[in-house]
This record gives sequence, structure tokens and C-alpha cells, in this order.
Amino acid sequence: MSPPVILYRYDGSPFSHKIDNALLLKGIPHQNVQVAPMLPRPEITEELGINYRRIPLLAIGNDVYCDTGLIVSALERRFPSSQGYQTLFPPTKSGKTDTGLAKLFAKYYAESALFTPATTLIPWEKLPAPFLKDRSEAIPQLRGAPINTAALAGSRDNALSQLSSQLTLIEEQLHDGREWLLDTERPGLADISVHFTLAWIKAFKPAKPLFDETKFPNVLKWLDRLSSLLKAKRKEQGAPSNITGAVAGDAIVSSDFEAYSVVGFDAQEGQRLRVQLGDTVRIAPEDTGDVHNTAMLLMSDANPMLGRNYPTTGKLVALSLEEAVLEVRGKKGPLRCHFPRLGYFIKVVKDSKL
Repeated sequence: MSPPVILYRYDGSPFSHKIDNALLLKGIPHQNVQVAPMLPRPEITEELGINYRRIPLLAIGNDVYCDTGLIVSALERRFPSSQGYQTLFPPTKSGKTDTGLAKLFAKYYAESALFTPATTLIPWEKLPAPFLKDRSEAIPQLRGAPINTAALAGSRDNALSQLSSQLTLIEEQLHDGREWLLDTERPGLADISVHFTLAWIKAFKPAKPLFDETKFPNVLKWLDRLSSLLKAKRKEQGAPSNITGAVAGDAIVSSDFEAYSVVGFDAQEGQRLRVQLGDTVRIAPEDTGDVHNTAMLLMSDANPMLGRNYPTTGKLVALSLEEAVLEVRGKKGPLRCHFPRLGYFIKVVKDSKL
């Protein structure tokens, strides 16, 4: 019997839609917990004992995965094509599988170079004051100062210029008539990683000039093709049901967890990071120090600075080059919380015992 799969999300989060689409492509039945777009989120902090503030999170049984990149890896590992699920890393038309390339493309291009200027197109001046206050208080560089929405609006032309250049590159990639970005047999991680940003900003009025059929005909055909495929899969699979945080917490705590040996413990990495199995540690996104894009800073799903002040503390039970696993205690009992290694710090909590 497959473990319960539960996605913590909210509709306004573009990264939530990315994982919605990953689950759709793989054909994995799941349930949703709809959380607030800003703190507090007791469904996570109280029910699960996880202080991580970025959305989405995905639970598979007793294991909770943070960060979309790690979520994708976990879905592939735990719901493999050998068990009848689709893969997010389909082979190319030549028969090769570019797994590492797709992951690099998703993290360092689609979620960074492409997504960063897109955040400026959000109608910041129309967002509710509590939302803006939540973001300003969470970012150390702002120290709670009011957010200058007029300045954000004034930078949109520059963002449109950058995005036009990005779309030119994607148009070039598609100019040979390929169906999907990496010339794969089916859409994969690379496709949904670009799609979620373009589908998101398409609803914003300032983004309208970007969707120009005379400049980017292949991009728009690709976008429509993938949107239609996802819509058809949603009709076929049905919409996931929503459950409360309490119900989700009970299901997670009462489920089995993946054996620690699957991730293992890399002794060399432990030595480099000055951590050992069983240590009480805290993990949070790294502070990149990149403060030039205020709009990016305000997006909780994309900005590591919004997470650094919200570390999750637990007992280190596994560590590899790809992920670190903590045992944490929720309201009803223990669970395992997984974090990616790239972009996250791990620190021992001195003189502390769980």
C-alpha cells in the first residue's frame, strides 16, 4: 500500500503550482492542505514541529520534504517508473536521460534567472498591507521598514526587458520544432520549471507585451501545448481533496518513514560540516547576500533570506551530498524532515538535547 502523499500549498504560490504539475505528470494521488500565504501557519509549525516558512512542503508517509528541487527527487525515488508512474526525467529522442542537466536547469535557470525578474511584475501596489508587513518583517535587510511599492512598479520596464531576453533564448531552444525543451519524449522537469513562471505572470497586466506571437511563436505554442496537456491530465485524474492540518498531521505521524539507510550518512560530509549522527542541529536556507532585487526578496517561495531566520531544529539522522534528514517532533509524535544540501546551512545546536 502506498503511503499517504500530502501537499502543503496555497493558490497564490507559483512554486505550489509547479509541484501540482509534477504530481500531475507522475500521476500520483494525493491530498492538499491549504495554508495561509503568510505566517502563522500552525498546520506546519505546531502540527509538524517544522519552523520552515517556505511553501510548498510535501509529505510522503512520515517523511516531509522541503524545497521543490528535493521534492522532485523524492517523488522520482519513491514513485519510480518501474512501479507504473511517469517520470519527470523522460529520455530524449536520442534515448539519453539528462537528469543532472534538468535539475541544474530547473534550479539555476528557471527558478533564478527566469523567475527573478518575473517577480517584479506582481501588482505589489494592490497587495494587502498585512501581506507586505509580513514580508518586510521577515527580511533582515528591510528591518520592518515599509515596502516601496512605487519603486517596484517603476522597475517593471527593466524586468520586461530582461524577460524578453530570456524568452529569446527559450525561443531559440524551440526553433528546431522540438515538442519539449530538452527534446524529450514527454514533458519533464525542465518544462514544468519554465511553465510555472510563464503561466503565473500571464495573468499580470504588465506582462502582456511578453506574450507576442510575432516575437516568440514557438514559446507560446509550447506554453499552450503544455497547459493543454496538464488540463487534460487534471480532468482525467480529478482534483485532489483538501484536508485540515490536524488530519494531515495525524496521517503523517501514524505512517512509516523511509529507512535512514536510503539517504545514509556520509562521514566525510559530516566531518566537513562538523556534525555527527544524533547531533541536534538546525537547518535553514542560506543567506545569499543578494539584495539587488527587492521584488525577489519579497517572494517567500523564492527568497532564502525569508527562511534563514526560521531554522528547523531536530536530531540529525541521515546526511548525503543531496539531502539532510532531521527527526523532529510534531504535536502527535515524531516525523522526519528532509532538506536539500544545496542552498541550505546545517549548524550544531550547542548544549542542546532533544
